[in-house]
Amino acid sequence: MRDSMISPKKFAKTTKSPPKGFKTSNDFFNFVFKDKKMIWMGQNTNHLLQDSLITDAMVECVNSGEYCKYPPPEGFPELHELILNDLGLENDFEMMITAGGTESLYLCINEIMKADMNMVTCDPGYLIIDNFASRFANQVISVPIYNAECNYKLTPHLVKEYMDENTKLISLIDPLNPLGSSYTKQEIKELAEIAIENDIYLLHDITYRDFAQDHHLVAKYAPEHSLTIYSFSKIFGMAGLRIGGIIANPHLLNSIRKVLINDLGTNVLSQKAAIAALKSKRQWIDSIKTQTRNNQHIIKKAVDQVDGAFLPVYPSDGNMMAIDLKETGIDPQIMADYLLERKIFIRQGAYTSKLFGDRYIRLSFSVPQYQVKIFAEKFLEAYEALKL
Repeated sequence: MRDSMISPKKFAKTTKSPPKGFKTSNDFFNFVFKDKKMIWMGQNTNHLLQDSLITDAMVECVNSGEYCKYPPPEGFPELHELILNDLGLENDFEMMITAGGTESLYLCINEIMKADMNMVTCDPGYLIIDNFASRFANQVISVPIYNAECNYKLTPHLVKEYMDENTKLISLIDPLNPLGSSYTKQEIKELAEIAIENDIYLLHDITYRDFAQDHHLVAKYAPEHSLTIYSFSKIFGMAGLRIGGIIANPHLLNSIRKVLINDLGTNVLSQKAAIAALKSKRQWIDSIKTQTRNNQHIIKKAVDQVDGAFLPVYPSDGNMMAIDLKETGIDPQIMADYLLERKIFIRQGAYTSKLFGDRYIRLSFSVPQYQVKIFAEKFLEAYEALKL
């Protein structure tokens, strides 16, 4: 009898494996989401922003019944203007709103990559980028960057070393998830020069930009060769609202419009919240950055008490960091499981690295300080319980 099952595509792969005790990743995430006592440090989400203007904007949208209508397919022009102003990219750039930064990444990779091209990414990194690229590119070149020599980032030197005549797109996550490393102005300029000289594109994912002490946009130095990925999930605390965007020059954005998936627009409530958040940003941004800086100091003090553990990048320019456990002899997954049983949700390294996942755990620290202190206490407790 002929098999009626649909054969999986050759590129079909997942970056999410269910933890022990859960049948699927969805079951696991449903479990942690529904546990109201869980300390949420596993997905780089921001739980510090308390801005009534944002919630008021969504309530007003619901009360008005505006959610019954489709919004403009590429987002409200007012939101475009606010985002471009936020980045200082008002002139010669256009943008479209998407259902989160991940959708933006998919659209860009889908349009740019062809079967005879390759894409340069890094490991550790956001593995879903490699997953997307594998669907459209001839090859995904994942550069190992987990070492102090390159300061734990995809440097201009490494890009030159690993790229070839078929390279068309370079992924630049800045600051980098999961390590929190970021780029100097000189490094950004050098990367921009590489893109211009070789007629390739830089996919600049700036999701964690606002947590950094200093940040520089590739778009300002290579406007014709850059795609900037914007997200409201992190600094704006809107991960569950799923809203982001793509910024590029008009010619390049017109090309991406051809592969637009959501041609009926992005969630109206999300867009109204995003507009309110950008308008109030100056009122709360410094407070968020101060709290996250203070929180990572608490984590470092705990890590410094553990023989063999260290922070590859400190201070982090994101709202997350990695804790290397290799020399402690503790498996990152076992550490994650131990903490989960004590209502602390973090991630083991394999979630963000194929090569170095057995070395570290990743956790975010944009949560209330008392929760970070609980993590620090339980981390030290876990070390004593799990060390060989």
